[in-house]
Amino acid sequence: MQMNARARLDPEVFRLPVQRLREGYYADAYFVYTKQLLEDEDHHPRVLMQVFQKQRSRLGGIDEAIAILKLAAGRIGADGQWVSGWNQLEVHALFEGDEISPWETVMTIEGDYSLFAHLETVYLGSLARRSLIMCNVDAVVRAARDKPILYFPARHDHWHVQTGDGWAAHVAGAIGVSTDAQASWWGGRGVGTVPHGLIAAYGGDTVRAARVFADRFHAEMNITVLVDFENDSVRTAVEVARALGPKLWGVRLDTSELMVDRSLFDSMGDFDPRGVNPQLVHNVRRALDAAGFPDVKIVVSGGFNAEKIARFEALDVPVDAYGVGSSLIRGQNDYTADVVMLDGKPCAKTGRAYRPNQRLERVV
Repeated sequence: MQMNARARLDPEVFRLPVQRLREGYYADAYFVYTKQLLEDEDHHPRVLMQVFQKQRSRLGGIDEAIAILKLAAGRIGADGQWVSGWNQLEVHALFEGDEISPWETVMTIEGDYSLFAHLETVYLGSLARRSLIMCNVDAVVRAARDKPILYFPARHDHWHVQTGDGWAAHVAGAIGVSTDAQASWWGGRGVGTVPHGLIAAYGGDTVRAARVFADRFHAEMNITVLVDFENDSVRTAVEVARALGPKLWGVRLDTSELMVDRSLFDSMGDFDPRGVNPQLVHNVRRALDAAGFPDVKIVVSGGFNAEKIARFEALDVPVDAYGVGSSLIRGQNDYTADVVMLDGKPCAKTGRAYRPNQRLERVV
């Protein structure tokens, strides 16, 4: 297998709890017992561990999985100090963001099983989580036909997953993330809009809140304003555009799926008027254009997933960017690891076998 110049993230980027990983704190207990038994019995089988998943997907978390092996494979030496086992392992792997086929081997680990038996839970979990995010983001990016995707699921999940998830979303094509943590692995910054909370803090006056926000931050970011606070997005969008002028980059439509915007009251009857729908977007676009603001962008959010985005694109709805939240962290993309070779000879459970993959690259 040939080396190439594709880069991997440095293990230090992940800020792993290395001591805990070495102790097996995050491992399924039976893997910890397996490591202890092999060491106590002085049994050091040379195995080839094969990692795969069963869906067509995009590979995420592989650099994190490799970092786990680099920093936490090994054993406690006779002097009580940790002895790294990385140099005794031979690891081959695909790269972050690679498209993968069902059952395709994404990584192999070959070496003394007692050095890395305790890490299976953790590296498989990293692959599963990051591939889930990457696959979901990839789907909405494709559906949006290269229009920007803003990655907004931070509020729907535990804060601790933000850094790695943000990186996976970035690799898969999301153009913006909402927190600095999500952007930290590539040195970016979180982006966002004038929020409902700030509008409420100014008595529900969207224009006033937007003006104060823009005066303070327009030199640092593209100013985008939520315009659904009063459920009158057309009127509010035009008022905000007139008040902010060139400081305004865009307006964001985020009408609740249980609400009907005021601009639709007289046109209901042959479409579902709730939430952010194509007719509402058209109404806002026409109003902004008529008021002399054709350059103000329209961002939509609220219940968007790949299917809804594809529907909007098929109808040629004048959306400039999509904000997507909870749908990007739903679903599954599970990985499995099997010992398939022992001391150079086939040794796999019934139904599994070694699946060589010429796409794998040696990890140094």
